Amino acid sequence: MLTGGELAIIALSLKVATVAMVAALPFAFLVAWALARWRFRGRGLLQAVTTLPLVLPPVVTGYALLVWFGANGPLGWLLREMTGLEFAFRWTGAALAAAVMGFPLLVRPIRLSLEAIDPGLEEAAKTLGAGRLRILVTIVLPLAFPGILAGIILGFAKALGEFGATITFVSNIPGQTQTLSLAIYSLLQSPSGDAAALRLIGFSVFLAVGAILASEWVAARLPSVKKARNG
Repeated sequence: MLTGGELAIIALSLKVATVAMVAALPFAFLVAWALARWRFRGRGLLQAVTTLPLVLPPVVTGYALLVWFGANGPLGWLLREMTGLEFAFRWTGAALAAAVMGFPLLVRPIRLSLEAIDPGLEEAAKTLGAGRLRILVTIVLPLAFPGILAGIILGFAKALGEFGATITFVSNIPGQTQTLSLAIYSLLQSPSGDAAALRLIGFSVFLAVGAILASEWVAARLPSVKKARNG
């Protein structure tokens, strides 16, 4: 059984991952739309920048977040002055780090789902007098929903397991920034922490396997995947 402290760690991790995905989703959709629908100079660069968090050492990403969104960073200072929102050494910073690290996994399935939509459906809707917003709401979003859901699931799982960028950006503060992975790291450094670490590891494995299975189930229903499997 999980203790009260362990449940608090899990609750904080779920809050961080949820806020990360809610905040990242609109930007991920815009980037996925640009990559799937537009042809422009710099498209390859946008793709590369989007993928960077997956290939860079997480510590580098965390340091970049600290430089830009720290208390004295340009964006961190601006957001604090305009909205009162602070990131450094707070759970909001952990959510920002999780959002950045999970962003590529959020964008890719959405992009694939948008590319799989038959353009003829949108053209037919235009000929019937539907505006862009109506086409987006009634055609694009419903057809892209499996990809959006798959991206959210993968990004959420990544956010739950994020470690390097988080500890670099917001440190490992119990009750404030200590998410699952950081708590496991701390417990493994303690001679008496093995049992608690194993419980949290087991819970993490359960969540990760569940997320992967759910993502595969959703991805199997993407039109592009079905077409590829059917030859």
